[in-house]
Amino acid sequence: MKALLLTERSKFAYTDVPTPEPGEGEIQIRIKAVSICGSDVHGYDGTSGRREPELIIGHEAAGVIAKLGPGVTGFREGEPVVFNSVRYCRDCWYCGHGLENLCDNGCCYGIRTESQRLDGAMAEYLCVPAYLCYHIPEDVPFESAALIEPLAIAVHVVNGVQIKLNDTAVVFGAGVMGLMMLKVLKATGCGKVLSVEVDPFKKEMARKNGADAIIDGREDVSAQIRELTGGLGAEFAIETASLKATIHNAFHSVRKGGTVIQVGNISPTVEVPLQLLVNNEIHWIGRYGTYDEYESALALLSSGRVSVNDCISAAVPLQDGQVWFDRLHAAEPGLLKIVLLS
Repeated sequence: MKALLLTERSKFAYTDVPTPEPGEGEIQIRIKAVSICGSDVHGYDGTSGRREPELIIGHEAAGVIAKLGPGVTGFREGEPVVFNSVRYCRDCWYCGHGLENLCDNGCCYGIRTESQRLDGAMAEYLCVPAYLCYHIPEDVPFESAALIEPLAIAVHVVNGVQIKLNDTAVVFGAGVMGLMMLKVLKATGCGKVLSVEVDPFKKEMARKNGADAIIDGREDVSAQIRELTGGLGAEFAIETASLKATIHNAFHSVRKGGTVIQVGNISPTVEVPLQLLVNNEIHWIGRYGTYDEYESALALLSSGRVSVNDCISAAVPLQDGQVWFDRLHAAEPGLLKIVLLS
């Protein structure tokens, strides 16, 4: 089969590799669309240390069932499917308690480190356990389904807190994850949703996705948020950028007893206003990955309550992956998600 193989730092080869065959309980998927995640871009140049050559990367994908391995039930060849991007074990304590995203033995597809190796979806075929797979509704195209993982993460974030109809939530960052948060918050009826961003293109994307107010991150963010919330501050702040400034602003933007939800995690360590955290009894929680939110995210797409099409900047052939990775790495203005088609 053909695959986009990471052969060295920042270099891909579109080449022939062995076609994987499904083992016991596995499904062979003919990949139709795979999205380039921001973590893939941070990985292909070596900065994350989680995508060492030689490796097929990619974990946000959709396709058609090509072959069923022994023991697979509930699926048929030819059905369109997506799959959970993390292969969890179902044997550890966390999996046994419904916390599959925290699996002790979990590994994301398209990862290679000293201790883990799991080829990903930037190829014609990929084999995954059937328990990771979800049927795609007929009205959801493959390109949209390839973005189901970040949408499911946004559902996971919102599901983790009790947001009421009259609450105000602030989303820091309007990249792909920030926009997914906006989409889900608006779909779930959050009273007021504010967006904090500095990039003009992303500000406009936030406006198109229903942000009730857009605040320039270079200005006095907390003062503007308090003005919009009767002087109290927001009930919730969702931080997606993983920057010192945005984390600082998030803590200063919530009311006493409010909640800061940490999603961005590119920075390994950050500074936090500790006295503010303690004295104002602010809840600071991390949210990572998903439990079983793929079905909920697919239902949002199928119902039309959420669309992810505006996040897709281009859908291009898999063999052109090198060009688009380079453009994303260069932070070309106006680019969000690139979907590779195979």
